[in-house]
Amino acid sequence: MKISHYTGVLFMLIFMNCSKKIPTPITPKIIPAPLSQTINNGIFNLNNSVALECEKEFIVVADYFTKYVQKAYNVTLKSAKSSTKIQLVKNKSIHNEEAYYLTITPTLISIEASSAKGAFYGVQSLLQLLPATSNSETIAIQCLAIKDAPQFAYRGMHLDVARHFFSVDFIKKYIDMLAMLKMNTFHWHLTEDQGWRIEIKKYPKLQEIAAFRKETLIGHYSDEPHQFDGKKYGGYYTQEEIKEVVKYASERQITIIPEIEMPGHSQAAIAAYPELGCTGDTIEVATKWGVFEDIYCPKEATFKFLEDVIDEVVELFPGKYIHIGGDEAPKERWKNCKHCQKLIKEKGLKDEYELQSYFITRMEKYINTKGKQIIGWDEILEGGLAPNATVMSWRGIKGAVEAAKEHHNVILTPGSHCYFDHYQATNENEPLAIGGYLPLEKVYSFNPIPEELTKEEAKYVLGAQGNVWTEYIDSPEKVEYMIFPRILALSEVLWSAPSNKNYDDFKNRVLSFFKRLDAMHIKYANHLYVISETITTTNDTLLLSLNSQTKGKVIRYTTDGSTPTTSSLLYASPLKINQNTIVKAISFDEDTPISAVFTKEVFKHKANNAQVSLSTPPHKSFDKGGKEALINGLQGSSKRYNDNEWLGFNTDSITITIDFNVPTEVSTISTRFHNGYGAWIYAPKELEISFDSGFKTKTTLNTSKDLIVPSKTTVPTQIVKQLKITVPTYGNIPDGKPGAGYRAWLFIDEIIIE
Repeated sequence: MKISHYTGVLFMLIFMNCSKKIPTPITPKIIPAPLSQTINNGIFNLNNSVALECEKEFIVVADYFTKYVQKAYNVTLKSAKSSTKIQLVKNKSIHNEEAYYLTITPTLISIEASSAKGAFYGVQSLLQLLPATSNSETIAIQCLAIKDAPQFAYRGMHLDVARHFFSVDFIKKYIDMLAMLKMNTFHWHLTEDQGWRIEIKKYPKLQEIAAFRKETLIGHYSDEPHQFDGKKYGGYYTQEEIKEVVKYASERQITIIPEIEMPGHSQAAIAAYPELGCTGDTIEVATKWGVFEDIYCPKEATFKFLEDVIDEVVELFPGKYIHIGGDEAPKERWKNCKHCQKLIKEKGLKDEYELQSYFITRMEKYINTKGKQIIGWDEILEGGLAPNATVMSWRGIKGAVEAAKEHHNVILTPGSHCYFDHYQATNENEPLAIGGYLPLEKVYSFNPIPEELTKEEAKYVLGAQGNVWTEYIDSPEKVEYMIFPRILALSEVLWSAPSNKNYDDFKNRVLSFFKRLDAMHIKYANHLYVISETITTTNDTLLLSLNSQTKGKVIRYTTDGSTPTTSSLLYASPLKINQNTIVKAISFDEDTPISAVFTKEVFKHKANNAQVSLSTPPHKSFDKGGKEALINGLQGSSKRYNDNEWLGFNTDSITITIDFNVPTEVSTISTRFHNGYGAWIYAPKELEISFDSGFKTKTTLNTSKDLIVPSKTTVPTQIVKQLKITVPTYGNIPDGKPGAGYRAWLFIDEIIIE
């Protein structure tokens, strides 16, 4: 009986030991990718028996890490000596203050850096080696060695809190999001036409009046007529709250650059203090988006006001920069202002653009006396650049090139690659955005060094920044959705070595990072599996190709209008379209749908196999699909105009010639025109169609306020080899409308001939 008892106890001990789950480490998939990474054998077990040691200079970083693992993983690090430990070590031989070495062995995690910045970034990489979530008492971490340093000194993200206001709690969360991706600058856009968001104690009306608007525009600016919600909206940050945020950011090695707009985008301030404007008239804080004519008047009272504002701002923000805007400042008020015209003559200035340069230069000199330097949008180049200014180039890269060649520091933030308020997918169900189209891959392809610069000139490029303008972003969740995962791509553009960049590998790491975002309750857009299409014509047959960005998944589709399921047809090759067809498709991971439903109606008509020519080419910004987009069988979006199918023209008229391969019967010609007044786009009033048979006809359009204006012309059946469609554009935009006096844009969609 004794032997049997001992055997049973031994069996139970062996069983209990074997049943314990041995922790396994996650595969390292750090974003942004480190400069060098070597995977070694073994694991480090993180648990309550691990000690944390650090040098005095790294106490703030150590405290950050301690609190993080306690909150996220319920691991309490020891301060006493232990056989397994984490060390933060100062290494003076590391010359880049943001560089770090991370070495992990079974008994030691060592982070070496020459400053707290480098140590903090080492901690961020270490945290990405931990699982997104864990209920285990012990967390396994893969043994490895990393040597890492950033490519660019300036790695920034912007947030506009003036169009829509965000709480201090969310600002802190935003800073946390930047910190985990090794971003080091937060550009805080604090003043605008639609609201003033920073407490200035000397001017209480900025808090009482400028911080609030009576209502807000509903829908898109291009929707007509404009409608408003009738609700007072606004808020501001007290100086104590700002100090709190600045301290929070500093602990995460992030510098905050405040932006105080001047001379434009200042309607809110003028609403509070009308004497700051040229007319002195009482105006309201702006309730809709756009550019407004009321800007600061360059008189002594205005400069005194701005200097007083700067006096309070510099005490709140310890960083070296103050952003003064300088963009989108209409000159109409200055042209009609006696004081401004007198000042132009007194100072020997050429025009209002040089007056803006005078304005910026004067404010720069004052800001310099406070030990700060200015940053401005690239408009500050107009009329001459202030001596010590840094240029933030947003209208493409031209401003960056010009400034760098003049030996001024530049920060790249072109709308083409860095505007995260733009649409990130072509799906019709994407949340409302200002416009544009900036997919993840395009962000990842960005090179902040313009090829026009020499190696010496390129040294003036400090880095780049993602911008988040919030006209159409009214909640924290939507901010997150718009920046993730595009901020992941930008972080890698700015930190990682170009030789380490690989988009397929990046996408794989993004998929893993989504689990981390889920754990952090961060909303994100998942378009990695989004389905897109290309279409070609072969022997009078349309071929529709379906494309998904991620390998190893399958696409299933239907052609009867139903939603695809796991039993639907498996996509293997381009679909042959011989009649009007609605194609729907979904990406699947085995039996799980992993994409939104792709829906595309394909129009099979008589011009699909024809040739098309244009009297005037489309504007280069609105020519994504080329002239063939007019007859390829696909219509553009019914919500926005900047996709692959709409073509945009800024000319007096356009003639479209369609040549058929053989004599063809034609009885109807249909198309659509975009009619977004807010974007300066107007449907034409009429069009003329002429045939090589000699027949001509005119069609008058119902130019309603609908966003899409259809046109259908029915004619007696013509047998032709050629037809021409001549479309006079609308003409100049009427008074009282956005863009009044300027020539209206013309946008035309698929031309369906039957």
